[in-house]
Amino acid sequence: MANVAYVRVSTVEQNEARQLESLSKCEIDRWFTEKVSGKDMNRPQLQAMLEYVREDDTVFVHDFSRLARSTRDLLNIVELLNKKNVHLVSLKESIDTRTPQGKLMLTMIAAINEFERENLLERQREGIAEAKKAGKYKGRKAKEADAKFEEAFARYQRRELTKVAMAKELGISRPTLDRMIAERRG
Repeated sequence: MANVAYVRVSTVEQNEARQLESLSKCEIDRWFTEKVSGKDMNRPQLQAMLEYVREDDTVFVHDFSRLARSTRDLLNIVELLNKKNVHLVSLKESIDTRTPQGKLMLTMIAAINEFERENLLERQREGIAEAKKAGKYKGRKAKEADAKFEEAFARYQRRELTKVAMAKELGISRPTLDRMIAERRG
């Protein structure tokens, strides 16, 4: 059972002293510190910390904004920690997933996030339906099969090219490629 701290500031000019000071009271066994933007989860020390932690470890952060910039990223990190049976403590928000109240707070954050996502999708569907009624929405235009596709398809049939390589070469997604191949085979 280790106490692990994750400390992050966005730029080299910023100072992590405030976070280090607040976390120093937590008897930290291992520190993961980095100076990098939190715009996504591709952060070396974050990934190292997530790989390092084991069952019954506790990850301490000064506040959730240091761990993740978006609710979605935060919930993904929390879910990963939960799968590993690792606890999370945020000092600023006073949330500790070792307690029933902390678990409840994170569950509520997750529920609010899911509610917002569902509302967004519903508004999007309504907007598309209205645009279709007005004749202003035709959907995404299908990519036409062209000479480049035909050449790649011939190589695919001769087993000179995989679907992954073919999609990459054509600059399309796998589902689009699968649809085009199905249409081609008729």
